[in-house]
Amino acid sequence: MLKFFRESMEKSYAPLHKPSISAQASKIRMSLSENTFYIRTRCGNSVDISMRNVDVSGIDGFFLYCDGMCNGITVNNNVIEPILKAENLPQDPKGKYDAIRDRIVGEVDVKELIDLEEAMQLSMSGFAIFFLDGVDRALAFSVQGFETRSVGDPITDVQARGSREGFVEHYKINMTLIRRRLMTPDLRFEIQELGVTSRTKICICYLADRVDCEVLCQVKARLVSAEYDVVLSSGNIQPLLDADKPAIFSAVGVTERPDVFCAKLAEGKIGFIVDGTPYALYVPHVFTEEFQSLDDYATRPYYATFIRILKWLSFLFSFLFPGFYVSMGVFHQELFPEDMLFQILSAEMQTPFPIMVEALIIHFIFEIMREAGLRMPKAIGPAVSIVGALVIGDAAVTAGLMATPMLIVVALTAISSFVVPSIYEPVAILRFLFIIVGGILGFYGIVIALGLLVTNMSSINPYGVPYTAPLLPATPAAARDTILRVGWKHLSKRRLETTKLNS
Repeated sequence: MLKFFRESMEKSYAPLHKPSISAQASKIRMSLSENTFYIRTRCGNSVDISMRNVDVSGIDGFFLYCDGMCNGITVNNNVIEPILKAENLPQDPKGKYDAIRDRIVGEVDVKELIDLEEAMQLSMSGFAIFFLDGVDRALAFSVQGFETRSVGDPITDVQARGSREGFVEHYKINMTLIRRRLMTPDLRFEIQELGVTSRTKICICYLADRVDCEVLCQVKARLVSAEYDVVLSSGNIQPLLDADKPAIFSAVGVTERPDVFCAKLAEGKIGFIVDGTPYALYVPHVFTEEFQSLDDYATRPYYATFIRILKWLSFLFSFLFPGFYVSMGVFHQELFPEDMLFQILSAEMQTPFPIMVEALIIHFIFEIMREAGLRMPKAIGPAVSIVGALVIGDAAVTAGLMATPMLIVVALTAISSFVVPSIYEPVAILRFLFIIVGGILGFYGIVIALGLLVTNMSSINPYGVPYTAPLLPATPAAARDTILRVGWKHLSKRRLETTKLNS
C-alpha cells in the first residue's frame, strides 16, 4: 500500500520537461536567416532580449544579447562599432569571420560557438553573440555588466574580531574572496550546472593536497545524479549532500563568512558556492563545529574554553529544561523545594490548562511571535516582539491563562536557544518533543528520548566521518579543539594524512 502511494505521488508530481531539441536541429547553420528564425522562435517576444541585424561590408550579420545582463556601453564601443567600422576585410564570409575573431575585437574575451542553444544560454549570462551569414560558427564576447551587491558585513554569522566581509550573490566575487585568503596553487574551483531550467552554476571548492579523493568523487556523483528543474539557493542542493537516512541535525555545514569557509577548506573539507545566494556549504560537517566560532581563535584559550562550555550548557538547557520542568510538575513534585513548590502550585491552580498543555501552548505562541518578528519588515519587527513580550505575556498572566513560572521557563529556554543560532530549527522541534515525552513518561521518558537522539546523531555518517566525532567515537588527540581549546603553539602543530589528487 505504501509502495503504491509513493509511486502514485512520484508519477503525479514528478517535474515534466519537454523533449529536448535534437543536436542536429540546434547546430548553427550557414544561413543567417535560419539561425535568426530559430532564435526568434525560441526567445519569442521577450523585451529584454536584443536582436540586431547589421551589415558587415556587404554581408548580413546578427547580434544577440540580453539587456541588463551585459554592459551596453561595452557592447557598443568594444564589439559592435569595431566590427561595423572595420576596413580592409576579406570579401568571403569565412575570411571576415576569422578577421573579426583574430584582430578586430581584441579588448574583450572571445569564445567560438557551434551550437545555438549554447549561444542563447551564454547571451542570457551576459555575453554578446555575433552571427555572420555564410558561416556555421558564432562568436561570444564576454561583456557581462549586470548589477551586483557590494561586499558587506555578514548578516547572520556575526563575529567580534573577524573579517567584515561576507559572501555575496555572484559566485565569481565569492571565488575572489576565497582566493585572496588561500593564495596557493592547490586551491581548485570546478563549475557544474544544475537545474534543467535555471542552469544554476555550482562552484566546487577544495584544496587538492588535503581533500579526500573518494569523498570528492562521491560528492560529484551526487550532484551529477540530481534531477532538478530549478535551483535558486544553496538550500536546494543541501539535501543532495546530506545523510540519506532521516536525522534531526544536518551533516552539511552552512556559512556566510569567507574566512570560516577557507578554514574548512584548510581542514580538507569540500565547499560549495551556489550562484545567486550568499550562503556557502561544506562537507563533511560534524556536530562539534556548531559550537566553534572564529572568535574562539582570537581570544585567550581559557576564555574560548569557557565560552564553548557555556554554549554546550545552553544547548542542553534550551531543549531539556522545559521537559524537565513539565515532568517534575506532573510526576516528580518532591524534587522542588517546599517554598518553590508552594509558589508553583498556587500559580498553576489559577490556570485552566494542565502543565504540559500550558507549556506546549506558550512555546507555540513564542514560535509564532518569533516567526512574525523575523518575516515582518525591519521597521515593524521589533514592535511585534514588544507587543508579544509585554502585552500578550502580561495579559495572559493577569487573566489567569498562563502561570508566571511557565513564562520564566519559556524566556530562559528562548534565550538559551539563541546562543547557538545555527541549530535553532532542530532545537525548537526537540523542545516540543521533550515536553510531550516528559509530560507523559516523566524522567524515564526523557532519558529514553535522549538516548534515541544520541543514537540518531551517531548514525549520521554520509562521508565516512561520524557526525558525533571526535566525541563518539572518542579521539583523545582531537580534544585540543573540541570543548577545550589549547593555545596556538600547540594547535598549529598538525600532521595531515591526505590523498594527493592526480590533477
